[in-house]
Amino acid sequence: MGADDKISNKAEQIKGKAKKRVGEAMDDEDMRAEGRSDEASGRMKAAGESVKDAAKNVKKTFKN
Repeated sequence: MGADDKISNKAEQIKGKAKKRVGEAMDDEDMRAEGRSDEASGRMKAAGESVKDAAKNVKKTFKN
């Protein structure tokens, strides 16, 4: 996974946490839900990148 992807995914997770907390403080369920969605999206993208990295490692192992 590239450093840019890692940073982008982590930023999305942090943004989601912040929205979720602001939504909780303001008792705004829509903002809370949006925050949860952003946070989950960032985690899923990071997981996808990890799977791609693992696949590349397997390919390298069998190629040699």
